[in-house]
Amino acid sequence: MKLSKRKSLPILHLSLGLGLFLTGCGRTKPEATIAKAVAPKVVEKQADAALPKLKFVDVTEQSGIKFIHQNGFEGEKLLPETMGSGVSVLDFDGDGLMDLFFVNGCTWGDIGITSKPPGGKPETLPQRTGPPNKTQALYRNTGGGKFEEVTAKAGLADTFFGQGATVGDIDNDGDPDLIVTGLNTVRLYQNNSGKFTDISKANGIAPGKGWYTSAAFFDLENDGDLDLFVCSYVDWSAEFDRAQGFQLAGTGSGRAYGPPTAFPGSYCLLYRNEGGGKFVDHSEKSGVRIKTTSLGAPFAKSLGVAPQDCNGDGFIDLAVANDTVPNFLFINKGDGTFDEVGVSSGVALDQSGSARGAMGIDWGDFSNDEALGLAIGNFANEMTALYVADDQKSAIFTDRAAVYGLGAATQPPLKFGLFFLDFDLDGRLDLLSTNGHLESDITKVQASQSYAQSAQIFWNSGKMGRNLFRLMTADDIGGEIIKPIVGRGSVCFDMDNDGDLDVVMTENGGRAHIYRNDLGESNKSVRLKLVGKKSNRDGLGLKLKATSGDKSLRLQHFLARSYLSSLDPMVTIGAGSTVKIDKLELTWPSGTQQTLTDVESGKVTIVEEP
Repeated sequence: MKLSKRKSLPILHLSLGLGLFLTGCGRTKPEATIAKAVAPKVVEKQADAALPKLKFVDVTEQSGIKFIHQNGFEGEKLLPETMGSGVSVLDFDGDGLMDLFFVNGCTWGDIGITSKPPGGKPETLPQRTGPPNKTQALYRNTGGGKFEEVTAKAGLADTFFGQGATVGDIDNDGDPDLIVTGLNTVRLYQNNSGKFTDISKANGIAPGKGWYTSAAFFDLENDGDLDLFVCSYVDWSAEFDRAQGFQLAGTGSGRAYGPPTAFPGSYCLLYRNEGGGKFVDHSEKSGVRIKTTSLGAPFAKSLGVAPQDCNGDGFIDLAVANDTVPNFLFINKGDGTFDEVGVSSGVALDQSGSARGAMGIDWGDFSNDEALGLAIGNFANEMTALYVADDQKSAIFTDRAAVYGLGAATQPPLKFGLFFLDFDLDGRLDLLSTNGHLESDITKVQASQSYAQSAQIFWNSGKMGRNLFRLMTADDIGGEIIKPIVGRGSVCFDMDNDGDLDVVMTENGGRAHIYRNDLGESNKSVRLKLVGKKSNRDGLGLKLKATSGDKSLRLQHFLARSYLSSLDPMVTIGAGSTVKIDKLELTWPSGTQQTLTDVESGKVTIVEEP
């Protein structure tokens, strides 16, 4: 099968919560008050559009991607085995084709933890399809939807218990650098013309013991350098985990994975870039080390982070997804410090005032009316959250998931990777959720649950109200992308430079999957490659408004989204069937404003900051 049905685009240069089913374990009530609810704005303001005609085709075999995740599972059931890993998109060699970096775990013996499998012999996970990779994995895009593994050649063949990765140009030299997180490690790999070197300790990244998950590059003070936020999950050790005796209630099937409620919390990290990619730990001074009010103990159990200027003051704020404790919303005060306002802003809890098991996270102006949305994927039997602020300057949110079609459909599965994307290029943001359970034996205690689960893709109809987001079926988009897997990290990117967005999903203890978007020629996009001058080189934090006729859409450019992952570094704007976008209004992180007119669709446009 041909991997690409269209020619490449020309370039135009313009200067976890398990506790509900575990014996003796449950979710604890948060130490917080509940924000006053605001009545949702529900208006039927647009006619329903026609369903898109496309299919996502599984091209994993043809692509050459053979990555199989190692999660360390040998039958003992230690919590880190459940979390899977992320995937990041980057053009590491500067050839204009998007490459893929897959984060990998390792065996417990690889990191000095003595394995104690039940019965004295290792077991294997039911979905494993072959021997797992032994190191991290980098795949170079060779064109036409084909990839080759270049991990060792690129200097990334390291073995550790990895979790997440994010991409950013730390020294503004034009080469994308890489942060990889994991158990007791945060690694900074500097890219020098396609060759990576671990410069973590030499450049100030040495956090010590901890369980580090998602990470995000952003410009804290708009000084032109990318700073780094790192999520931290629970305070975990194999000895503590083993001592708890977790069991699946009433099954007699032996040990189960423990819930995060059974483990102490932790502190998130913030590193400030002092210039040239040299970092200092700014966590304490910045205000991101959140403590419990009663005991003064570390509070975070963080799995996902998404940057955004959510109150319109020109400084980047951070939304953080926490597992079984309230989510954080860090409001940037502009002086290098934050106020944590998750509860008072309305994004910390569900509508009953309870914390959920939050994983994947993303921001989006999904309604194209300046009402900002924050989507968060939650644990099984918990709906996806869609916190919406009508007035971005106030940054007060209400959860409208059920009001806008993300209620009952999202409740059953256990959601991990989650992000907005315009998969049919109609100018409206759709939503994708990659799903999969933690327990291979979950069906024994919950008949409605399964270990492998289908991904969910919600098409944005443009019709405000309960039909806004429609769950796509196999008849709508083909059955391959919704074939059940034990899904974890996921991203979208343009694999074959044909203008539409393809999807990659990772599987816990299994192989990665790549799905080509066969949209055809009905809709087109404008793709932007940003080049910052006064701002950071990647243009992270750039605000964009695209206008064609009486329609407009808004977005802010960041790569760190979803779960443990980092998305396509190019900006994709759905243009529908139009041949051009009338006007693009850009506001760079430096404050510089720029306007482009009559931007032709079907092309990649290189935009340099004036």
